[in-house]
This record gives sequence, C-alpha cells and structure tokens, in this order.
Amino acid sequence: MSSLEVLLIAIGMAMDAFAVCLGVGTLQEAAGPRRTFRLAWHFGLFQFFMPVLGWFAGRSILHYIAAYDRWVAFGLLAFVGGRMIQSSRGSAQQTLQNDPSRGWSLVLLSVATSIDALAVGLSLGLLGITIWYPAAVIGVVTGLISWAGVSLGYRLGTRFGRRMEIIGGIVLILIGLKILVG
Repeated sequence: MSSLEVLLIAIGMAMDAFAVCLGVGTLQEAAGPRRTFRLAWHFGLFQFFMPVLGWFAGRSILHYIAAYDRWVAFGLLAFVGGRMIQSSRGSAQQTLQNDPSRGWSLVLLSVATSIDALAVGLSLGLLGITIWYPAAVIGVVTGLISWAGVSLGYRLGTRFGRRMEIIGGIVLILIGLKILVG
C-alpha cells in the first residue's frame, strides 16, 4: 500500500471526527486551546488504537477467509463509507453536554468517531499489510484535522460538516474498489 493510499484512508477516516469537531466548535463551551487540544488528542489517539485492534482481529481470522480477503476488505470499506454518507443525511447536529472536551462526553465522542477505524484495521489485517505506519498516519492526520475542525467550527459553524462526511465516505469506497480491482 502506497503512502498516498495510506494518507487518503487517513483523511477519509478523519472526516467523522472533523464533522463532530465542526459541530463542537460551534459551542461556546468548546472554545479555547486546552479544549481544542483535548479533543484533537483524544480523537487522534482513538483513531490510532482502533485500527491496531482491528488489525489484530484480522490477522487472527486470516486463514479462515484468505480466498475472500479482497472482497471482505472491499465490503468493510464500502460499508464504512456508506455509513458515513448515510449519517451525513441525518439530523443536523447532536445534542452535546456543556463541555464535550471532558469526561464521558469526550470518551464517547472519541469512540463514536473511531469505530470505523476498527473496520479499516481489520481490512488491512486481512490484506496482510503491517499496521503501525497506517495507524500512526491515521492518528496524526485525525488529530490535525480535528484541531482544524474545532477551530473552523468556532468560526464557521456546521455549514460544511455534513459535506465533509460525504467526501470521506466516497474516498473510503474508492479505496475499497481499488483493493478489489487489485
């Protein structure tokens, strides 16, 4: 897998976090460098660990589905991308507690935005691709994009958040198609 493909996957995976950060950024309670850092750090950290967990799961079941691994990888990426596109059509914004950069709100948002990364890690494990470099890139890119999302959200509101989820979903589906075609 090329560095460009890893970067595109990372950007696609970061779109959920970006959309959430845009929404959170519109809240006055999320303003400030400390809160922005907490959100970006946790989103990036969870986006790093979830593909690693998925990769270990993918490596452990590889011998059962080796003949179908490209189809499984495509299916998982298409499913995740489709879910991102579908969720972009949902309600305009989730109701958040006063400070989403602390406590259980932060943990829940971090998990919610990184569940898809588990499927990406599983796909990479099925394809026999080493996980550490992609996971690090996904984590760093998500952290940076999350930081930008909170900052932009504070200034611009949620106007573009849903569109970014659609773009992220399309990128994941296209990467899945490339894997399938080989």
